[in-house]
Amino acid sequence: MHGENISYAYGFWFLVLVNVGLFSFFILSFLTPLKKREWRSMGATLAFFVALFTEMYGFPLTIYILTGILGSKYPALNPFSHASGHLWVTFLGGGATMLAVIHLISDGLVIIGFIIMWKGWKLIHGAKGGLVTEVPYAYVRHPQYSGLFLVMIGMLIQWPTMITALMFPVLVFVYYRLSKREESDMIKMFGDEYKRYMERTPMFIPKLGRES
Repeated sequence: MHGENISYAYGFWFLVLVNVGLFSFFILSFLTPLKKREWRSMGATLAFFVALFTEMYGFPLTIYILTGILGSKYPALNPFSHASGHLWVTFLGGGATMLAVIHLISDGLVIIGFIIMWKGWKLIHGAKGGLVTEVPYAYVRHPQYSGLFLVMIGMLIQWPTMITALMFPVLVFVYYRLSKREESDMIKMFGDEYKRYMERTPMFIPKLGRES
């Protein structure tokens, strides 16, 4: 619509707060930090979503940078309309069809990610201190972190920004280090049983063609 091409689709700070609040609520529910190291990782995670929704609804820093670099070569008449905020559509084309595919993939990844996080949380709290190896722990050692990564990837697909694209690999490394420390604690608790579990089960990404 032509009306959309002349509008400025940002500055909606209430939407920033609502979306940050909702995502923070679910993530904190399924990944409740207890130790100082967990709070540090969670702080970085929440910063990712603050940056994401700030650019989605508040201030489009990535678009300002890209338009400043590309100038008249930027492939959108009004970069600051809502439709032009979807960088995949802006640079690759495809219009409404591309937009629908983007949302289908990104929303699917976010939903699957939260389901995995919820399932992992449910098993851990039901185990009462015992070692959990059922699905999804049968496929990866840290399914709650794997689920979180899926949520982040889904949101990066839906609304890519420079800041969040740079933050994502850093967050993966942060949770890798946190996982290694948690596994050291698990080895102290469960000994060889956990070592055997580690040998047959990947950390974050399940093996293709895994034997049952």
